[in-house]
Amino acid sequence: MPKLPIYLDYSATTPCDPRVVEAMLPYFTENFGNAASRNHVFGWAAEGAVEVAREQLAAFIGAETQEIIFTSGATEADNLAIKGIFDLYASKGNHIITTATEHKAVLDTCKHIEKMGGEVSYLPVKADGRIDISELEAAIKPTTILIAVIYANNEIGNLQPVREISAVARKHNVIFFCDAVQAMGKVPVNVNEDGIDLMAFTAHKMYGPKGIGALYVRRKNPRVKVAPQMDGGGHERGMRSGTLNVPGIVGFGKAAEIAAKEMEPDAERIAKLRNRLEQSLLKLDGTFVNGSIEYRLPHISNVSFQGLRSDELLAGFNKEVAVSSGSACTSASLEPSYVLKALGISDELSRSCIRFSLGKFTTEEEIDYVIEKVVLTVAKLRKEKTVQTIV
Repeated sequence: MPKLPIYLDYSATTPCDPRVVEAMLPYFTENFGNAASRNHVFGWAAEGAVEVAREQLAAFIGAETQEIIFTSGATEADNLAIKGIFDLYASKGNHIITTATEHKAVLDTCKHIEKMGGEVSYLPVKADGRIDISELEAAIKPTTILIAVIYANNEIGNLQPVREISAVARKHNVIFFCDAVQAMGKVPVNVNEDGIDLMAFTAHKMYGPKGIGALYVRRKNPRVKVAPQMDGGGHERGMRSGTLNVPGIVGFGKAAEIAAKEMEPDAERIAKLRNRLEQSLLKLDGTFVNGSIEYRLPHISNVSFQGLRSDELLAGFNKEVAVSSGSACTSASLEPSYVLKALGISDELSRSCIRFSLGKFTTEEEIDYVIEKVVLTVAKLRKEKTVQTIV
């Protein structure tokens, strides 16, 4: 019997790796200095720690240290990238291309851009959640200044054809921004090999602390700049003012260092557990996996249970198993998932989905327990519905 409750919502957030916590602790107490205090040893120690973390993150994504800009998280990084490009490149154009299945941090920022007089094209996706490259190229206009496409979807885990997108962006001299939050630490991400010009990522999705993220900003081929969205002090090369979260940054760097060494074996083990879970659940009648089977992250399985609502399913086991019915950012909504609707999935099936997302602390024993619990809950609910129908 595994220890309960079981956590299978790693796409929402991950627990801090104990090694990350250990690395952070001194920067709350002994080394508590402000990294911008350059006149004494406390500030020097903090600044040095920040630069070590910047090096760790740059090495993890194939970037230069000066290209890493620290933010409070990926939502801020998304805002800084999109609004920063829109403001700075206004003389060149006002058109942005994105997709219908982006994270809300990107979609809501694009809605803001539209209110500011910008034009946004929302590309549809195919049944597997991936965009059609020919449709992307057809959407480009002389006024297009940015293509913003997520690396991997947070609800269904599908991977976009990032390198093909980059090739189109390069061909038309358009900046390519990628929200890589879910991909980081799960699959290899290299900004040069992938051809990414701007990239948002965050620590708490890769076993680091909450409240710290980063924006990668390319310095050459092409050189990219963004207009700051917060004024005051000119920190982070003038792009993001504010006192740096030194303990968080140290933890972020340590998480990247660990992921660089352990990501591949972790991903292989997690994918096997995910497949075991998925294959067992698919034995149930009226059960479907949403999104791409071929192009996806190793840890996510989004499953619809026909004839049942996700809230009914969750009520049957959420005291023992922590899963979600979609993105953590939209979980308060009773509306069908906009991501699943974009795939052409019916409202009925969209309302019956459960997102299982595994992590490096997930065990075989836990997966076996979850399988048993979900199967029993589905059988119970369907039996109750059959009795109600007969009555």
